Amino acid sequence: MTNACGVDFGTSNSTVGWVGTEPQHTAAQRTLLALEDGKPTLPSVVFFNADDEEVRYGRAALADYLSGYEGRLMRSLKSLLGTSLMDGQTEVAGRALPFRLLLAQFIGEVKRRAEQQAGRAFDSAVFGRPVFFIDDNRAADQLAEDTLAEVAKSVGFKEIAFQYEPIAAAFDYESQIDREELVLIADIGGGTSDFSLVRLGPDRAGRVERRDDILATGGVHIGGTDFDKYLSLATVMPLLGYGSVLRSGADIPSSYYFNLATWHTINQAYSRKSIAQLADLVRDAREPAKLQRLQHLIDERAGHWLAMQVEGAKIGLSDAETVMLGLDRLAPPENLRVERAQFEAAIGGLLDNIDATVLRLLDDAGVAPEAVDTVFFTGGSSGVGLLRSRIGALVPGARKVEGDLFGSIGAGLALDALRKFG
Repeated sequence: MTNACGVDFGTSNSTVGWVGTEPQHTAAQRTLLALEDGKPTLPSVVFFNADDEEVRYGRAALADYLSGYEGRLMRSLKSLLGTSLMDGQTEVAGRALPFRLLLAQFIGEVKRRAEQQAGRAFDSAVFGRPVFFIDDNRAADQLAEDTLAEVAKSVGFKEIAFQYEPIAAAFDYESQIDREELVLIADIGGGTSDFSLVRLGPDRAGRVERRDDILATGGVHIGGTDFDKYLSLATVMPLLGYGSVLRSGADIPSSYYFNLATWHTINQAYSRKSIAQLADLVRDAREPAKLQRLQHLIDERAGHWLAMQVEGAKIGLSDAETVMLGLDRLAPPENLRVERAQFEAAIGGLLDNIDATVLRLLDDAGVAPEAVDTVFFTGGSSGVGLLRSRIGALVPGARKVEGDLFGSIGAGLALDALRKFG
């Protein structure tokens, strides 16, 4: 059995894949290791419980936070890679905690849980990475990969390789087909939308070097957390004063709302400076009641709770035309009706950028849309119906296949780890 694994460190969820190499195993028999409560996904969440002075991860972290324990919740850690925030810190129980150390704690916990499940130590790993951590900035993109490699080595991985996440998903799909196909991989994750155009087939699957099979890769830094953000700004944040004005006629600064609507910046709304400035705005606002609602939300440190409600609405709108948001922690409480049409209007500009990325990919590959045999959807955010229909319309002759939305990348990374380190 190999001591190499595939690690999909995701913006929203993380998985670890591992493939056995004994004679009774085949390349297709990959394993997604159970990381929490028998489930293969571990939400990429850390909660520092100040009451118990313990660190929680994943679903347990979210449960502690929602139960009202004092502490600090961190989510979407991957979004910090390649940005100046990565060298910053947050305050936990009165102590400064560098974000790099926070990231190392989470990756280390993922490794520990995977090793416990597999019954062996993993000293080698293929990590998934988006096509672009940072759009249009090669230096920042390389810095993001280098930082992740440094963190992985600091927690005990000795050999590390990287693979584009959509290519990993392609390897997973390839293990399930019996003929050659030209496949557009659409990996819509929490932080990025990544695409690859790849020739796949059983005769190609055993090759270690697959460069000639990859016709083009592309991506854009838009994902499910951005869908959450723009849905929040369009529906919930106006209840807290977004879009309102001061008595002077000047706009209320939007930074409060953008911070609260963006997973990895929510805690910035809790800084002493931000709270003091908000108190001045309340006194000068034309609609002070809305700002007081915002003030109460921040005082209660309920920003992550609000983001979870919006995320739940987004997911609900995949199946329903309307969802009701029970915003019981607002003061006063509010029941808010959210329509799918509102959501689709809010993310329309984001989908335009995703469409442009796919068209650019086809152009880079020199491939006509009608030549694509299959679109393979993976990533939790690929469940958004309008997104699927728009990508599908770009390659109308291709059949549409849904992979394991949360597991295809981890499974493909496990196959790649076997090829590279097995």
